[in-house]
Amino acid sequence: MRGSATDPTSVPGHRRARRTAGALASAALLLPLLGAAPAASTAGSSASSLQRAFAAASAEYHVPQSVLLGVSYLQSRWDGHAGAPSVTGGYGPMHLTDARTALATASHHSEGTEDARGDGARAALHPDTKVPASSQLPARLKTLPRAARLTGIPAGQLRTDEAANVAGGAALLAAAQKELGEPLSDDPADWYGAVARFSGADDTATAAVYANDVYNVLRTGEERTTDAGQLVALAAQPGLAPDTAQLARTGLRTVSADGTECPKSVSCEWIPAPYEEFGDNDYGNHDLGDRPASQSIKYIVIHDTEGAWDGVLNLIQDPTYVSWNYTLRSTDGLIAQHVKAKDVAWHAGNWYVNAKSIGLEHEGFLAAPDAWYTEAMYRSSARLVRYLAAKYRIPLDRQHILGHDNVPGPTTSTIPGMHTDPGPYWDWRHYFELLGHPFERTAGKKGGLVTILPDYATNQPAYTGCVTAGQPCAAHGSSEVRLYSDHDENSALIKDVGLHKGADSTIDVNDVGSRASTGQQYAVAGTYKDWTAIWYLGQKAWFRNPRKAPTAVSAKGLVVTPKNGLDSVPVYGRAYPEASAYPAGVPVQAVSPLPYTLPAGQRYVVGGEVPGEYYYAVTFTTDSHKVVVGKDLYYEIQFGHRVEFVRAADVRVLSSVS
Repeated sequence: MRGSATDPTSVPGHRRARRTAGALASAALLLPLLGAAPAASTAGSSASSLQRAFAAASAEYHVPQSVLLGVSYLQSRWDGHAGAPSVTGGYGPMHLTDARTALATASHHSEGTEDARGDGARAALHPDTKVPASSQLPARLKTLPRAARLTGIPAGQLRTDEAANVAGGAALLAAAQKELGEPLSDDPADWYGAVARFSGADDTATAAVYANDVYNVLRTGEERTTDAGQLVALAAQPGLAPDTAQLARTGLRTVSADGTECPKSVSCEWIPAPYEEFGDNDYGNHDLGDRPASQSIKYIVIHDTEGAWDGVLNLIQDPTYVSWNYTLRSTDGLIAQHVKAKDVAWHAGNWYVNAKSIGLEHEGFLAAPDAWYTEAMYRSSARLVRYLAAKYRIPLDRQHILGHDNVPGPTTSTIPGMHTDPGPYWDWRHYFELLGHPFERTAGKKGGLVTILPDYATNQPAYTGCVTAGQPCAAHGSSEVRLYSDHDENSALIKDVGLHKGADSTIDVNDVGSRASTGQQYAVAGTYKDWTAIWYLGQKAWFRNPRKAPTAVSAKGLVVTPKNGLDSVPVYGRAYPEASAYPAGVPVQAVSPLPYTLPAGQRYVVGGEVPGEYYYAVTFTTDSHKVVVGKDLYYEIQFGHRVEFVRAADVRVLSSVS
């Protein structure tokens, strides 16, 4: 995202419903956090005001407490987010939606100066497509007003009072149960249809995936402390078998998953992006390819649409616009696929990365700039990424599962215009736990590296510019730590000469010049009391890392440093081949160094070795398309907040413990 500094509102399938046995089997795939269930007495022995609120709402609206807890967990993991709305205008532990003020006004790829395609061989694409006029908001984005009518509780109280929010969710579930003609039973197995309806999905496949996830949580149990310090527990019910036949009586539509490339554990539909020729020898909105046969797929790029679902789907079907491979819906985790994995979508702003990546856009418009992402979307996304990573042998680490904000500018002039989504509020720690690859300590004190790993909820660095330029953002959990020039929070922030051209970095929410993100690894450059220094953008950068509340853990691995006799080596934003590798008819692409250098004596973590590679595709017809592979090799490195590349001929590879 590149959030508006003045406007808090900005824009931008389906598998067959699983049977209960399938739902149980999928729990091992997606629910690594839901291990041994808490004892049945846990809730009573550690009761909190929020736990009591679930009990009270259960009694008042005759909804089983476990159903309320399971639905709330899938929506928000029981967090209240201090009354801040989610990316789709959802509030509180039950994610009651009130999106009427969050109408789309601009599109994700129409802002800034980034060319989403990112190939200098073709004129820069700066789409100015206007978002189609918003239609009537769907019911899934208006559940809070309905809850207010059902309960008589004012809408403002439903947004900010967690107990009231839980009561509103209970009222909605009870209403759904009555509408289905089902009794207000005290058996959670009798509430499958109501849970499916609560998702807000309008099709059976998405509603079933959502309901199955809720019942997976009920079977395995859960316990956690919320962002407000409330201990909440849900006792396991391992033998629970819901009445899945209720789904047929919900009246939801059936959608085909034909044509999609998705795991069976998600709901996925095919909404194709058009490959069409138009105008004066122009075409859009992606390129045909033959991946992975012609070139490997190395990256998955995580985006935030900054747009509402309907508007984003309208844009992706515009041949004059840009493209990405998948869009994920916030309220229920529905996935729409637009571009086949074999083809190259235009999404990352760097043609080298585009040609070797798959792009996932996650629904989100800024009802408030410090918005949060729903558990349903996190889980659906994690399932998809895990599936794609296994299929294309993509490592599950932060140098291959990239945020858009980690993609390098391909040339010096493009660096300031690169996008900054999904931003500091994306919970990378939780996301990788869902992927089954949690970040953890992998070495002792002398491992030589650190993995950035703050506690998301309590790590709340100050940001500005969410609503108004220069004005503070609301306090919020963050995946990022701030980097200073000395072990002192009053010292200057680390400078980014490519982003700011010599000017100071800032704490603006979109300024990535002095920030390190969860899961990223860096070589240790020093320590001082509660501070750790890392090598970052050619400088020694310090961040607070207290022993009692660490924001990083020790690691080990491979690093690069300049070859002996070299004072520094150039850094690149793309790994393009040497000039002699290009065949006749394919223009030679410049191997252009960025304004950064890697100085002697500094070390940077290696993400992998890759050959120089360029995909030539600038015509609608594919007969001229070619993949050019050179003999020169590069190493991808974690250089700053973004990854970069260095030539293998310029550096030595060492163990971080050497």
